[in-house]
Amino acid sequence: MSSVDTASRVERIEELRNTLVDKIIADHAAKGLAMRPDVERAMRKIPREVFTPGVSMQEAYENTVVITIRRGEETISSVSAPYLIAEMLGQAADTLGGLEGRDALEIGSGGYNASLLAELVGPTGSVTTVDIVPEVTDRAAACLEAAGYNDVAVVCADAEHVIEPGRLYDLIIVTAGAWDIPPAWHEQLTDDGVLIVPLRTFGMTRSWALRRSGNQLVSRSHRQCGFVSMQGDGSYEMRYVDIADGVHLRLDEGQQIDPSVVAGLLTQPRGEAWAGVSLPPRTVLSDLDLWLANRLTREAAEFVVLSAQREAVESGIVAPSWRFGTPAALDEGTFSYRSALRWTGRMFDLGAYAHGPAAAAAAARMVEHMRAWVDAGSPAPVLHILPARTPDGDLPEGPVLDKRHSRIVLAFTPTPQEKGTL
Repeated sequence: MSSVDTASRVERIEELRNTLVDKIIADHAAKGLAMRPDVERAMRKIPREVFTPGVSMQEAYENTVVITIRRGEETISSVSAPYLIAEMLGQAADTLGGLEGRDALEIGSGGYNASLLAELVGPTGSVTTVDIVPEVTDRAAACLEAAGYNDVAVVCADAEHVIEPGRLYDLIIVTAGAWDIPPAWHEQLTDDGVLIVPLRTFGMTRSWALRRSGNQLVSRSHRQCGFVSMQGDGSYEMRYVDIADGVHLRLDEGQQIDPSVVAGLLTQPRGEAWAGVSLPPRTVLSDLDLWLANRLTREAAEFVVLSAQREAVESGIVAPSWRFGTPAALDEGTFSYRSALRWTGRMFDLGAYAHGPAAAAAAARMVEHMRAWVDAGSPAPVLHILPARTPDGDLPEGPVLDKRHSRIVLAFTPTPQEKGTL
């Protein structure tokens, strides 16, 4: 390749990279976020194409996930969507007050995020990236070396367990979907350390920024996200029940549902209800979904998550708020769920659809919970993670998810002690 061709290629790559970062900044702004200058600088510098071999240069700089390793139909490893990487790194840096000089552990290795972390922690910090799959760590190590980040430690291990006994990290950032928080993650955090983790609660995943508060971890921020599920000892299989062609109920917290009970539910007449509100586009509806999980689990109804294939939505079988995961409830043979929005100009209303013998009442009840969220000022949740043996009396108010290692509480009213620190 001639020097002119090389210069032209370099210029083209820089153009693609800068265009991508500009898109991420715009995406942040649309969500009411601001991209941190240090994260922006790192993303404008790191050559993402080095970490996405096998795809075109154009694809390497799309604002989407790039799957790097598959086994059959299963995705084993990927390079996460750039906008989500930027959001999670921003969560980490905001919570810690900057990452320079910090010691960081990344769980789930692709190489690209580790290189960004290396830029952010600088020469006085350190980055260790770990994955359970040897093929993934071999690939990550090769890509990091090719990009010039030889000081990143790459480890092949099951991160459910302590990576290096006695070693502590200011930041642990997880880039795989987790169902629980193992004790090893607590043990490896410094006293003021931060854990960034895509954690499934009530079948819905959020990237939570968690910080130590006594014997518990308490959230400081969260972002909606989706990741390849954790493997190894920390894995937990999500179960699904089909209720129509291309329509499924996601069971993630031990729910037991008889498929025969839900078969044919969507063929019954539909009831609907609307909140009668006018909300702006920036309203954080992912917070509403967790509010509904919080409220509906306190009732006799069984809280579940509805997911649907595109064809099922386009054919009108269901009209969920989000086909990849919509809050829903089952109550004595009636099924209700948060519906797609109803727009009037630039504002929208919230609604619910229901099927079954008490469809109208079920839809109205779900809408009452939505109105309560709006009336409360559209609050964001606070996640509390405590050890599994924590007595009920020591838990904050809210529904409790008992997992392998943790008791997790999703609260919308901070405790008095936390009001001064959150």
